[in-house]
Amino acid sequence: MPYVGASIKRKEDGRLLRGAGKFVGDVRLVGMVHAAILRSPCAHARILSIDTNAAETAPGVLGVFTGADIPGMKTIPMRTGRIPGLERSQQTPLAKEKVRYVGDPVAVVVAENRYIAEDALELIQVEYDQLGAVTDPRDAIQAGAPQLHDTVPNNVPGNFQVNVGDVERAMAEADLIVEEEFSAQRHGAVPMETRGLVAEFDEARGVLTVCGPTKMTHTNWRMLSELLGVPQSCIHFIEPDVGGGFGARGEFYPEDFLIPFAAMRFRRPVCWVEDRLEHLKTMNHSREQKYRVKIGAKNDGAIVALEAEILFNMGGYTRTHGGVPAISASAMLRGPYKIKNYRCNVSCVLTNKTPAGTYRSPGRYEANFVRERVIDILAHRLGLDPADVRRRNFIRAEEMPYNNGPHPFHYMIFDTGDYPAQFEHALERIGYERLKSACEAAKKEGRAVGVGIGCFIETSGLGPWEYARVEVDNSGKVVLYSGCNSVGQGPATTLSQIVADELRVSIEDVRVVHGDTDKVPYGNGSNASRTTVMAGSAAVGACQKVREKLFRIASAALEIDPQDLTLDGGKVLVRGAPERSLTYAEIAQLAAPGPALKKGFDPGISEESFFASDRRPFPYGVHIAMVELDRETGTLKVLDYLIAEDVGKKINPMLIEGQMAGGLAQGIGGALLEEFVYDSDGQPLSTSFMDYLIATAMEVPRAQFLSTEDFPTPLNPLGVKGAGEGGITAVGAALANAVSDALGAEVTRLPMKPDYVHELARQSRRS
Repeated sequence: MPYVGASIKRKEDGRLLRGAGKFVGDVRLVGMVHAAILRSPCAHARILSIDTNAAETAPGVLGVFTGADIPGMKTIPMRTGRIPGLERSQQTPLAKEKVRYVGDPVAVVVAENRYIAEDALELIQVEYDQLGAVTDPRDAIQAGAPQLHDTVPNNVPGNFQVNVGDVERAMAEADLIVEEEFSAQRHGAVPMETRGLVAEFDEARGVLTVCGPTKMTHTNWRMLSELLGVPQSCIHFIEPDVGGGFGARGEFYPEDFLIPFAAMRFRRPVCWVEDRLEHLKTMNHSREQKYRVKIGAKNDGAIVALEAEILFNMGGYTRTHGGVPAISASAMLRGPYKIKNYRCNVSCVLTNKTPAGTYRSPGRYEANFVRERVIDILAHRLGLDPADVRRRNFIRAEEMPYNNGPHPFHYMIFDTGDYPAQFEHALERIGYERLKSACEAAKKEGRAVGVGIGCFIETSGLGPWEYARVEVDNSGKVVLYSGCNSVGQGPATTLSQIVADELRVSIEDVRVVHGDTDKVPYGNGSNASRTTVMAGSAAVGACQKVREKLFRIASAALEIDPQDLTLDGGKVLVRGAPERSLTYAEIAQLAAPGPALKKGFDPGISEESFFASDRRPFPYGVHIAMVELDRETGTLKVLDYLIAEDVGKKINPMLIEGQMAGGLAQGIGGALLEEFVYDSDGQPLSTSFMDYLIATAMEVPRAQFLSTEDFPTPLNPLGVKGAGEGGITAVGAALANAVSDALGAEVTRLPMKPDYVHELARQSRRS
């Protein structure tokens, strides 16, 4: 039975369930000391002076350093999302003249233990000249608003426009035009494990070793080399076990420089693990976008034009991901619908909040909420079923591959799919007509029950390349060295399934190595649902080369044509005469350096492969939700939920379902609960789980998960499309549409907390 397509239990789980995992917080080194970071209590201020004398002389303190102690300190560069102009607002690891958000790093204390380091922070005296703060991007772009960066006089370091077709002409021909404003709130990934690093400098060898959870090992390796001015060959990056990523883990944060710098400065291993307070204030926030949308349609529901303005709240600085959320939002705002006339103006706006980055389905979650909401509003105004409006506008299967028009920063050719068929499949599976009837019956009883739809198209398999090396060792076992990373998504399992099938071995005989720059020289990490697509395809290429070498060595040993050989059960066999065979272990012995190695053969069975692609596969699907509201309290209960997604080819259906379930839980949190709230002075008010609410088992319903593989992509040898983000993309949209259906009032912002739902209920009564 092939492994690809089977629901294999995760190979990683046994070790983790036994408590044998090793996270950065488990690392203990001889002589290890601890760092604590002094952060700005002001949202916007000039630094007039910093006095560290009392802290430096405190017992147990090794030293303190500030930005003044790092000559020539560089800004942290972008690795993607490079909208021109954003480089003007990049962050230095330590603030020097000015702080721009509460939590901006100002100084670092290194001490014998964390308690001493934390206490010493209170001994540092910083004199600030407080400046006016601005937290709303609509205010930040106004004349007279506080200016965060002298090089960005209008607080807009980058903007761009997407133009497709003729919007003015199409709007003039529309029978109905709907204009509305929407907003998605600031929230974030909040993984189970906070950030942390352990860095050690081996002075004798001149090697800096950095251990910490990041899904971008090789990228951070290169960036640290540039920022420290140390050759990459003198830096060793190791990724331990990681407690979740979801986008926020893919950043190069100030601490990713500060802790290695401290290790080199004090010649001691340095550990830093943030607490949850620090985490909620300083790890990337995401999602906060403001929209002004105008959509034109015919009376039958056919959409003729879409126009939008997007304000992306970047916070105080541009970070590693640049303008990715804004780019993705503008690229995917049209979703799976054929909208030939489209214009979108995007502004990236600086405010005195924590810098923003990516979070699972960055930009696409927000844009999906806006688009699916405005389609429902359009349906309501036209007196049509929201499902029928969607049917009227889907891109059709026969139009694939579909070129969605130019975009200055995003690939826009949809590869394969049948959006209408997937939609009908989902409606039938959940019983859409039955749900509608149940909602109408409940409304007649005075209950607020509604059903909502959210269709989506995702992007995945971000290039430009990925690396793999496959090796058969002297025991016949197979080792895959992959440039991907693990943040809990199970690559050791899925990649083992792929390799086991390619080389016809037991999955137990495959080991996956990743996240270690001494063992894996190249890699682009795990982000944008790329691991199975890119790393899996690279593994296929390396396996094919290994297969060829196995055949060549066996052919010479067995004196038979390679075309007459096949693989099975960890052996090379002669077709039609399986008793004539060599095990992989025997072939490895023949390939070992020494007298057994035949002339003309290179020693060892180890082959590299790079899989490169400048195109992306686009998974797609639909979410359908049924909810009931309490008009008096504004509380909401999800009664039924379905997620359907076509992923091209399923490597491990169980893990795909797990991705869907996890995405749903996070999406419910984002739609109903989670929000980073600030006061008007830029002070964060959501700095604990008492104030920043995340979804628990009580809020997450039993759901139906429908993963299909009807349309494999031709863009990679596996036919796979990434499945990491479709579970969250349309949650906000589906729930918002269900709430609007239940109340007869239009939801225009997230999250739908009880006070907002209660106000909507009051509005619906008045109307």
